[in-house]
Amino acid sequence: MKILITPRSFASFSDKSLKMFTERGYEIKRNNTGRPYEKEEMLKLIRDIDGIIIGIDELSAEIIEGADALKVISKYGIGLDNIDINTATNKKIIVTSTPTANVDAVADLAFGLILSLARRIPEADKKTKSGKWEKIIGKSVWEKTLGVIGLGKISRQVVKRAIGFEMNILAFDIVKDKKFVQKYGIKYVNLEKLLRKSDYITIHIPLNDATRGMISYEELEKMKKNAFLINTSRGGIVDEEALYDALRNNKLRGAALDVYNNEPLRESPLKELDNMIMTPHIGAYTEEAIENMSIQAAQNLIDVLEGREPQNRVN
Repeated sequence: MKILITPRSFASFSDKSLKMFTERGYEIKRNNTGRPYEKEEMLKLIRDIDGIIIGIDELSAEIIEGADALKVISKYGIGLDNIDINTATNKKIIVTSTPTANVDAVADLAFGLILSLARRIPEADKKTKSGKWEKIIGKSVWEKTLGVIGLGKISRQVVKRAIGFEMNILAFDIVKDKKFVQKYGIKYVNLEKLLRKSDYITIHIPLNDATRGMISYEELEKMKKNAFLINTSRGGIVDEEALYDALRNNKLRGAALDVYNNEPLRESPLKELDNMIMTPHIGAYTEEAIENMSIQAAQNLIDVLEGREPQNRVN
């Protein structure tokens, strides 16, 4: 069996997942470019591959159509917006994901960004290191209102962290979980009310046709001027031009992004703003999450190739 592994962090803290392949005699091709594969590279690499572990590299319909031997696409992570699921399904290629592997890691980052925005930690760090000694006045998180857009696996862990700060929690989601909201004192509201009432808004929804550009000029206008916006889900959900306008014109107190319309991020006017925190899509990047994702992605792929039903099948 020939296996292509595109995520550069795969098995970077433990060789357990690689041994799962080598002990079966699988032939492994790894991405050593230091970046996601370009379209033309992927078209060549995938032709005779039996299984692929995919990160954020594009798997478009054209690329999948050219993969004549491909039997399984094992997503290293949760987001599936870079994979043409319909084409894979039509070709009877099984797609899997690792939905629980990085939940705590992303939740930690989301709440870390909330605290960093509130207390202006990156700004304070930068000024202190440059020799300045000035008191930087921030905002409190304690007992403030947290708006959660999408109440799924990751955001539920964010909620549990917010409970420790005695935050008032509002949630917007098309799917309702009455038991969870009752247990943690969460109130379901529509999106407009969440935007108007929340001091901190964190986004945890997939990117699709319905959510692309979901937070744009109109939505940002509804938010409090002292509010903060955090997105650790997918770029494209937040209109970056609209966000720049809101931050630059003091319509919004601050924002933090871990995901962007185009990755890796190169040029962006958001980089100029002091009230903007930017991280390079590191939500899933803890040692623990990387090992969990590596093992789960490997097991999903092996299960399919050995004729078993994978635990985390998508299509």
